[in-house]
Amino acid sequence: MSLQIASASLSGFLFGLSLIVAIGAQNAFILRQGLLREHVFVLCMICALSDAALIAVGVGGFGSLVAASETATRLVAWAGAAFLFAYGAIALRRAWRPAAMQAEGGAGTSLAKAVATCLSFTFLNPHVYLDTVVLLGGVSAGHEGLARLGFAAGAVVASFAWFFALGYGARLLQPVFARPAAWRVLDIAIAAVMFALALSLVVEHTAPGRSP
Repeated sequence: MSLQIASASLSGFLFGLSLIVAIGAQNAFILRQGLLREHVFVLCMICALSDAALIAVGVGGFGSLVAASETATRLVAWAGAAFLFAYGAIALRRAWRPAAMQAEGGAGTSLAKAVATCLSFTFLNPHVYLDTVVLLGGVSAGHEGLARLGFAAGAVVASFAWFFALGYGARLLQPVFARPAAWRVLDIAIAAVMFALALSLVVEHTAPGRSP
């Protein structure tokens, strides 16, 4: 039994990483805050705990309830698209303001604002529910009893490991981002990611054939 639990935990860890390690709004935000060394611990903890809560909901069998609500999914998608587009515009504006491009002690974002932004990236993205609640919850159904809990625990550990590695590992890139040009490239890339994600949400939820 212990071997079965260990195997399920490893599967959960690897599956969780496959869903989390991708270029996205949340990861781009954590990367930038890690480079700035602003509120890194709190933001990484918020991301990881949010994932843990959503994974628990999915493994608990509530994924089908989320997937069944077309109206709720669409509302979240449109709100998320608007937020991503706005943040992309902010990133573009930042790219053309060299005074804001300092690796340490830069813009000085308040903790409250950083937390609000982090929560928006986390919960205004309908794909986070698809990944953690529906998809991961569905895969966990292939395990039973303690093995299922082990699968969930592995996915949670993967989330904690990734976000803290990203947030604190970003400082290794400090020499590169000592130059304003590097910050400009990063913010342009972040803006491109935000706009692309916003557009994908709009297209996905306005495509012909989708039920209203």
